[in-house]
Formats: sequence, C-alpha cells, structure tokens
Amino acid sequence: MGVIVEQFPLYVQGFLQTVRICILAAVGSLILGTILAAFRVSPVPPLRAVGAAWVTVFRNTPLAVVLFAVAFGLPELGINGSYFWFGVAGLTLYTAAFVCEAVRSGINSVSAGQAEAARAMGLTFSQSLSLIVLPQAFRTVVPPLGSVIIAMIKNSAIVGAFGVGGDLFAVGVQLTSAQGYAAAGVLTGVLLGYLILTIPAGIVLARLERKLAVAR
Repeated sequence: MGVIVEQFPLYVQGFLQTVRICILAAVGSLILGTILAAFRVSPVPPLRAVGAAWVTVFRNTPLAVVLFAVAFGLPELGINGSYFWFGVAGLTLYTAAFVCEAVRSGINSVSAGQAEAARAMGLTFSQSLSLIVLPQAFRTVVPPLGSVIIAMIKNSAIVGAFGVGGDLFAVGVQLTSAQGYAAAGVLTGVLLGYLILTIPAGIVLARLERKLAVAR
C-alpha cells in the first residue's frame, strides 16, 4: 500500500485521464447508439440493414480487435490522430452497438398505439420517434444502459493497453515495469481507482431507476 501513498499524484493523474476517456466514450456511444436504434426500427430498409449490420459486427468482435482496426486501419485511410482519440473512437464504436440494442428494446416496449396516435396527428416517423417514443423508451432502459456504461468503464482498461497514455492502466505499467514497484501494491491502487468510478456510477443509476419508476 505504500506505493499508493508515494505515487498518489500519479494515480490521481491516471484516474482523471480514465475519467476523461469514459466521459467522451459514454457521450459518443449514447448518441451513436440512439441513432443506430432509430435505424433499426426505421421504415427505410437500407437504414435497418445498416443498424443490424453494425450491431452484428461489433457485438461479435472482441474490443481488442476493434481497437487494433481503428488504431492501425484509420491511418492507412488517411485519417491520422493520437492514440488517445483512436482509443476513445474504438471504445465508442464498440459500446454503441450495445447501447443500440438497449434503446431498441425500450422502443419496442412502448405501446404501438403511441406511434399510431402520433401518425394520426400528422407527425412524421422521426418526429414521433423523437417526441413521443424515445422519451418513454429511455425510462425503461436505465438498468440495461447502466450495465452497458459500467462495462464500458471497465473496458477502458483495454483502451489503456493501446498506448493512450496517462490512464490508470498506464500508471500500473509504469510503476511495475519502469520503476520496479511490486505488482500487488500497484494493482491495488489501480483497482481502487476503477472501483471509485464503477461503484458510484451504479449507485447513481440505481437511484435514477427508482426515480423514473415512481414517475411512471
């Protein structure tokens, strides 16, 4: 435990970098996943095909392979950037597939009469989805979305293995490999950092779930 005290500023730096990765990936995956869910329930066949293909590919591909494809494939296409942004992009693309399925399940749980009433009022598909269906769907998908986000936080450790730099994973590698600290103490600090992220996230999501349940 002495390493945690001695290297506390470094742990804080790694923690903040991990928080940054998680926030960016969470926002990106929630937006992209919702768009993909809209594609999956769209009356336009090509959009449904895109949504289904995305989910099939990314849900059945290991995150490490996705990160390799983004980090080494995009530069070959002329898209250059830092490993930090490649890592965030890979985590976002991967997590969006799971967000999509969670949101789609919420959309399917909304009574079909809601959409029919919206069409009777003259609303388009996109209007009825954004104004009527999605607000109700999101109330029902807090638990699965919460599980997806918590899994994403844990998956950020894999992103750190791809040279993002400065995150909790990188701190662990630096202290054990470069500075020679015992692995047990170093990894205890890394573990505590991730627990500080995941446990409060679970508590907040549980309270949000109860609040929305009362609202329903």
